[in-house]
Amino acid sequence: MKNLQIVVVEDESLVAKDIVNMVRGLGYSVPAVVSTGEEAIVVAEKTRPDIILMDIVLKGRIDGIEAAQHIWENLSIPVVYLTAFADEATLQRAKVTEPFGYILKPFDERELQTTIEMAFYKAQMEKKLRERERWLSTILRSIGDGVIVTDMNGRVTFMNGVAEHLTGWNQTEVLQRPLDGFIQIPLESNPAEEGLESTVNEGLLTTRDGVSIPIEQSVSPIYGEKKQIFGSVYIFRDIRSRKKSEEEIRQSYLRHQKALAGTIQAIGLTIEMRDPYTAGHQRRVSKLSCAIAEEMGLDAARIEGVRMAGDIHDIGKIYVPADILSKPGMLSDIEMSIIRTHSQVGYDILKNIEFPWPISQIIYQHHERLDGTGYPNKLKGNEILLEARIISVADVVEAMSSHRPYRPAPGIEKALDEVRRGRGLQYDADVVDICLRVFQEKKFFFE
Repeated sequence: MKNLQIVVVEDESLVAKDIVNMVRGLGYSVPAVVSTGEEAIVVAEKTRPDIILMDIVLKGRIDGIEAAQHIWENLSIPVVYLTAFADEATLQRAKVTEPFGYILKPFDERELQTTIEMAFYKAQMEKKLRERERWLSTILRSIGDGVIVTDMNGRVTFMNGVAEHLTGWNQTEVLQRPLDGFIQIPLESNPAEEGLESTVNEGLLTTRDGVSIPIEQSVSPIYGEKKQIFGSVYIFRDIRSRKKSEEEIRQSYLRHQKALAGTIQAIGLTIEMRDPYTAGHQRRVSKLSCAIAEEMGLDAARIEGVRMAGDIHDIGKIYVPADILSKPGMLSDIEMSIIRTHSQVGYDILKNIEFPWPISQIIYQHHERLDGTGYPNKLKGNEILLEARIISVADVVEAMSSHRPYRPAPGIEKALDEVRRGRGLQYDADVVDICLRVFQEKKFFFE
């Protein structure tokens, strides 16, 4: 490691001359030799050497230790002490300045060369570490999230400006204080304690003034070279604006749902007014369909789709003449074919409306049967939507348990026997089983 610039600080001229000769003999350059601490600081600022060989006891107001501390803290130039003094008090003072070497006089060239090269290498690593720390600190301070770093004992070691702003605390006030002693950040688990990679969740941040702020937060462990955990990084962001937007969207959705439900009910009532003998049929089918869907474990959103489809599954009967709907006798083949068009008509009425669920398809398929004997498209098996399979069973059960102009009600037992006979053939087996359970175990009944 040649061509290093080394300044010698020694107040005894003969000793200084010997050190200079030794240094130059090792192939290093000596841009300056001074005898006081004050001169050492001035020369260091002017020449910016790679290393300074510093005697501890110097003439003047500043000794070698004070000069070394100033030079390293302000100029980042490593200092190696050369001294004949090795008492405990001197060593303790020297340690505080974090020297990069300490050689007792007298010493030989080999010892001096080893110390110089080790000091230079250590200084380069220290500079890189400082640069990396500054680089990381700049990144952490510039990002838009709050960042707090703690050691393995939960004490704060870093806090960026966003974290200061959100919490109301300054970094200088909380350094080396336990995080939970001044900031309440709720966490379901702490990776630093449980060995987890990271956790992310929402919670409330309690600020210095006692104000609760909704935040999205994460905490990750900091690992050492041997994978031991020696700290944690907490990252959090203010989500008040997002929460406000989410609530506005939720309220808008609820208003939309309420308006949609009202529209569906109005349509259902319109249909029933044309067919007084089946008044309430759609609502009862809808209620049973929802009970089956809920027992099957469908999610709430899907159950809501079943309910709405059930409420208007016979909307296509608007197209059927009222005298056919209320005819007291048996229907002719032509009249029956007209009634069977209501699935297609219902689909045509609703197909261009953008529901959150496939309402038009459910209504289109609610008279289809698993074996292909249904109408209007003779669909089979899984070609039929589950929601349509649910409504088809509920429709049969309700229709057979209610009076019609052309026949008295066979009753609920005969209705259940009908779907039981068609289980797995015409009707979905799971739906039939759940329907039977709803009546027999859950004590469902039509109002």
